[in-house]
This record gives sequence, C-alpha cells and structure tokens, in this order.
Amino acid sequence: MKIILSSKRHHYMARVSIFLVTVALIVGMVGCGGVIEYDLTIASTAGGNVTTPGEGVFTYDEGTVVDLVAGAEEGYRFGEWAGDVGTIDDVEAATTTITMNDNYEITAEFVRQYDLTTSSTGGGSVTTPGEAGPYTYDEGTVVNLVATPGAGYHFVNWTGDVGTIADVNDATTTITMSGNYSITANFQYIPMVAAGDLHTVGLKSDGTVVAVGRNATGQCGVGGWTAITQVAAGLAHTVGVEDDGTVVAVGNNNHGQCNVSGWTGITQVAAGVAHTVGLESDGTAVAVGNNDHGQCNVSGWTDIVQVAAGHLYTVGLKSDGTAVAVGLNDHGQCNVSGWTDIAQIAAGLAHTVGVEDDGTVVAVGLNNHGQCNVSGWTDIVQVAAGRFHTVGLSSNGTAVAVGLNDHGQCNVGGWTDITHVAAGYYHTVGLKSDGTVVAVGWNNEGQCNVSGWMLIT
Repeated sequence: MKIILSSKRHHYMARVSIFLVTVALIVGMVGCGGVIEYDLTIASTAGGNVTTPGEGVFTYDEGTVVDLVAGAEEGYRFGEWAGDVGTIDDVEAATTTITMNDNYEITAEFVRQYDLTTSSTGGGSVTTPGEAGPYTYDEGTVVNLVATPGAGYHFVNWTGDVGTIADVNDATTTITMSGNYSITANFQYIPMVAAGDLHTVGLKSDGTVVAVGRNATGQCGVGGWTAITQVAAGLAHTVGVEDDGTVVAVGNNNHGQCNVSGWTGITQVAAGVAHTVGLESDGTAVAVGNNDHGQCNVSGWTDIVQVAAGHLYTVGLKSDGTAVAVGLNDHGQCNVSGWTDIAQIAAGLAHTVGVEDDGTVVAVGLNNHGQCNVSGWTDIVQVAAGRFHTVGLSSNGTAVAVGLNDHGQCNVGGWTDITHVAAGYYHTVGLKSDGTVVAVGWNNEGQCNVSGWMLIT
C-alpha cells in the first residue's frame, strides 16, 4: 500500500530535522554538561615562550579567567600580546589574564635587546648615557652619545665597537643598537702656549712641556713634567697643573710663589710677578707668593671659572659673567665690578682685558701706550695681556694687537690659523692648529725661538 503524506506533515518533519541538527551542534559546543566551551590557541615569537598555561590549544569553559605568563630568554624582553587580545587584561604585561568569551588565538611577542658598555680615557667622561653600564636597549634604538672633556682636555674620538656610531670624531653623536657594543671616549691634553716676561712655555698634546728663553732661576726647567693639563708663566717662574689636580712649579721662589706642592683639586693656574693663583674644582681660589698689595686675598671668592694674574693684582671671572679683582689698583686695573657677560679675562702689567659673550672686548687700567684701545674689536674668542700690549684672537684664526710695539710685539697682522695666543714682557706667541708655534717681538733671551716646536704629537 502506498502512503502519501500530506504537505503539512512533510513540513513538520523538516522542522523536526533542523531542530535535531541544531541541538546536536549545541551539545557539541557545550559538552554533555550543558556548559559552553571555547578554545585558546597560544604561540610565541623567537626570544621566549608562554610558560602559563603553555603553548598549543587549550579548552576552557565560557567566562573562565585564564592566567597568562610569558618568559623572555636572555637577550630579549617581553613586548606584548598580539592577536585576539580583546579580553586580555594588559597586553603589555608579561603576567596577565584573558577571559574566555570566544575562541581566541594569541601570540606572545618578544623584542631583541643589546647591551652598550661605555668607558673613557683620562681627561673626561661619557656624560650621556653615562659611564660603565651596561645599558640595555631594544634592537634598532638610536642612542645619544655625549663625551665631555675635563679642564685642559679635548675630545679626540670614539673607539671600540664603533661600526654604527654616526661620527666617531664628534663628541656629541649617536649609536644604533644592532649588537652588543663596548665603546671608549678618548681625550687628549689641549696644547697651549704661555708667555712670561722673558720666557715662553708650550704645553704639548701628550702632556709634556717645553720652554725657551731666560732660565736664570730655572723657570724653563720643565723638561721632566708629564701629564700636565695647563701651564702659566710669571715674571720668572712657571706653573703647571697635573691631570690629578696637583700643581708643580719651577723658577724664582723668593716670595714663595712656587710653594704649590700641597694644592689639590686645581683646574687652572695663573702666574704674576711673584705670586701664583689656583682655581679649585669647586669654584674657589687659592694663592701664594707676594701679598704686599693684597693680590693673594682670594680666599673668599666663590663660583669662579677662570683666574688671571697681573703683575701685582689678581682677577677672577665668575660663572655669571661678572668679574672680581684684588691687589694694586693704581691705574684702575681692578675696576671690573661693573663688567657683565664676560667669557674670558687677561691681566697685564697694570691693565685688565675681558672678552664679552658677543665677541666684543673691554679693558680697564693703564693705557699709556693704547693697550686698552680695544673697543672696536669684534668676533674675538680669546685675549692676552702683556706688559704694555694686548692681543686678541679672532674666531677665524687671525690675530689683532694694540699697544707698545717698539720690538714688533704687535706685528701679528699676518698670522692665520691661530688657536691660542699669549703675551709676555715685549713678545707675543701664537699656537697654530697644526701644532706649530709662531712668535714676534723682543728676542734678547731667545724667548721667540719657537719655530721648531710641534705641540701636537
């Protein structure tokens, strides 16, 4: 017998079939207990792994809060969680949680890191990022490098693992972290010249010292000096600062001007007729020698950045650009209290000169030979004061001079490529950028016999 179902019956059976399939699917998702479950798939990039709950596929009931812990290998750090991170409590934390409201796939990402170790030779330090380390950076980080020389030194170069340093000859540069690097900032003594009344002194870049001229009291006996960072020459004595902040002196000591052996922490010295002044690292000053006019009364000075010694007086430059002075003031050479914005000072027989921040120059004191006629000077970076003349160094390496010129001590108009000048009794000395030295003026004691000098070694 053939049975024919009605259309209504047929539709009913179709609906029942769909219902049963749906139930089967739900049962498959929620399990036999009627609870919905979701899968959590976990992976990691190179450099670490997920220790909790592990890596692979894990099944959890809906709403479960799952602990996540990622551990980095040496040379890496945890970066972040990536993928289906919507319910992760903190994607940037290596230890966090995820709430299971769906099927999720997540990845722990790790970042490669490298170490930078810095050091320096004597005479300066790495001020950015600092010295020693190691300092740890993410791969590709561009790290600022700043090397700062100490008094009497200049930066030479960076050595070591310098392949990614932008400019190895620049004290302020960068390094790109593509590996573990160890670098060194190298410093060298700054060569300079100093002029006494009848002798000339040169500081070489290796810290040794040379001298020519009158040596009646041993003021040129500097041949054994080493590790010197700065020199000064007085009437008949010579003074040097050693790289450990101690001081040496040779020459006439009739007033105790060479009694500097107990000084420490000194960064600069100046020498007058018969007195010596030292600048301490804390900005205070000390002085020994003839004090007939109070030229050594500097014990109360503070915040000093440079000292200069005239024949019978002393001048100090403060960090705020003002100046102080003590000692003989018979020609107004100590009248510097009104000066402002001063960058460098020099003291002669009885006149004082100052370079202003804008490169102009001021002077006070004895002007019988026009040694103070500097008001028209511009673009000056350094000045020196002799007995009756004044010398200025321009930023372009040329020199100018005013004052007494009876021995040709002011004949510096043809000089070029000069980096430092000094003025003595009746002579003037200039250091050139290539380390050679030039001199003009009175040469009765051989104080100008510097043509064979090479101060850069």
